[in-house]
Amino acid sequence: MASDRVNARLPEPLARHVARVVGAKGMYETPSEYVRSLIRRDMETDVFQMYSSIVEGFEDIAEGRYFEGTGDFKKDMDMFAQKEAEDWK
Repeated sequence: MASDRVNARLPEPLARHVARVVGAKGMYETPSEYVRSLIRRDMETDVFQMYSSIVEGFEDIAEGRYFEGTGDFKKDMDMFAQKEAEDWK
């Protein structure tokens, strides 16, 4: 598996925080382990948000909350706002 190196300069408040969570008294052994954990958590959040949006879309379709788009973004957003204001009646 290929890997890339990322170097970052941290302002003092961020560096102090990293120092607190890394090392013998911290939750992580190295700053790299901490950064990888943050990235994984961020990726999981993205996947969860995407999944939630898909489920919400299916629920909207099941409840009849949809309309055929025109291909004109502004016009479609105006139609969406109108449908929302009318509570999709």
